[in-house]
Amino acid sequence: MSRALSPLSVPYRVVERGGSLVFTAIILFSGASAAFGPAGGLVGLVLVGLALLGLVAYEVTYYRRFEYDLGGDTLDIRSGVVSRRNREIPVRRVQNVDISRNVVQRLLGIAAVDFETAGGSETEAALRFVGFEEAKRLQRDIGRLKRATGEGGEAAAGDEYDSPVADELFALSPRELALVGALSFDVRIPGLLFVLLSGSVPAMSSIVPTSTGSVLAAVGLVAAAFVVLLVSWLGGAAAAVLNYYDFRLTQIEDELQYERGLLRRYDGSIPLDKVQTLTVVDDPLKRYFGYASLRIETAGYAPGEGGSEAAVPLAARERVFALANRIESVGSPTFERPPKRVRRRYAIRYLLALGAVVALLYGVDLLAPASLPWPPYAPALLGPLVPVAAHYKWRHRGYWLGDDHVVTRNGFLRRRIKIVPYYRIQTVIDSRTLFQRRWDVATVTADTAGSLSLVGNDAAAVDVDDAVADGLRDDLAARLRASLAAERGWVENGGAVDAPDDADADATPS
Repeated sequence: MSRALSPLSVPYRVVERGGSLVFTAIILFSGASAAFGPAGGLVGLVLVGLALLGLVAYEVTYYRRFEYDLGGDTLDIRSGVVSRRNREIPVRRVQNVDISRNVVQRLLGIAAVDFETAGGSETEAALRFVGFEEAKRLQRDIGRLKRATGEGGEAAAGDEYDSPVADELFALSPRELALVGALSFDVRIPGLLFVLLSGSVPAMSSIVPTSTGSVLAAVGLVAAAFVVLLVSWLGGAAAAVLNYYDFRLTQIEDELQYERGLLRRYDGSIPLDKVQTLTVVDDPLKRYFGYASLRIETAGYAPGEGGSEAAVPLAARERVFALANRIESVGSPTFERPPKRVRRRYAIRYLLALGAVVALLYGVDLLAPASLPWPPYAPALLGPLVPVAAHYKWRHRGYWLGDDHVVTRNGFLRRRIKIVPYYRIQTVIDSRTLFQRRWDVATVTADTAGSLSLVGNDAAAVDVDDAVADGLRDDLAARLRASLAAERGWVENGGAVDAPDDADADATPS
């Protein structure tokens, strides 16, 4: 049976588009006044009224011509005002059903529904807007239909069935929410403020006497840096609290569902059979207090992109790993670090970077009309910290091969521990740059279809010894084939895997 959008979607969409109507009204009034003189105001008012009637007529027509129907196999959507568009989305391809509601939408009882499909970087289909209960029904029925299809059964949308039990896995307490805000930092604000305030130092230097200009400029820079850090922290804290207010994660059969948000409430689903990678993220401050975050990546899509892909924004490290083990039973990894000699490689890299910065500052000091408020060699004072930074970079890298998972660890200021089931690996990549070859090391990457893999953030064993890399690459490829055999029910024959003729053949090292 075909269904329609909520009738309240019409006035809401009209008001939502009111901003463009106001801009149009300004143009019409100014144009009418110039063209018709004293009568221009009345003409402009008539034109604005016609534009408003046209907008209302368009939204009413859009509402009347929009239909959707969730059947046993497909989600059918028919829409279009000027030209009709019919879409059939196979239910088995729907990966996530995300529901979002801002404050006004919650008051009206309506919601926006986005349907994401595997491998898609954009929303496959959207409903703007339906009742909240209808949105939850779609989310629930699509999950049920997918489970029935996966089990070889048949089901029809709307059939009566017992509601599955929801098992709450995690709920963010008020104390943890406060910590999420306190440990958040908006890295976009410093760059924006730097652009806005970039001309302040030369201006200040030109009006301050020469004898005291450098001192006051330095004091001003320190004060400006403090303000930038404070604003960035307050901005990050406010955004984090608004994003993760009343965050909770539940499991319903083989699907995770999350809810979060204060001004805009998000309600999304994460199918467990689509999980590609689990990532535990922390930084020095979180590690000191024993906290971490957990991200769940699905194929080509991070649930609630734009900061909401974190399944757990912040919790005690023990709770994070306990939850990760409930999703993927990985145990307690013990990491193999890169060879110690690569610490010298990192130190040389940092020294070269410092040298480049010093050279750049000397060039600016020679060419710029105003002197720098600090000596060009100032960055060189960080030289004694280079061995320490190189050591910590080495210390926080490593890999581990478990019975069913490969786990990698990289990063110090932002450390990522990635957990990847062997059967989720698509390709094993062995890469060796010119500089790595000089140090006899290589990087072995377990490429997956995860959302962060699209931007090069795969699980990787970085700077391992050449011989170790060769063995690791072959071992990962062998474990991948064995895990695929177990996952798909293939038969092992004398140590070799007899795969069906239509089995994937691209799970090979490169």
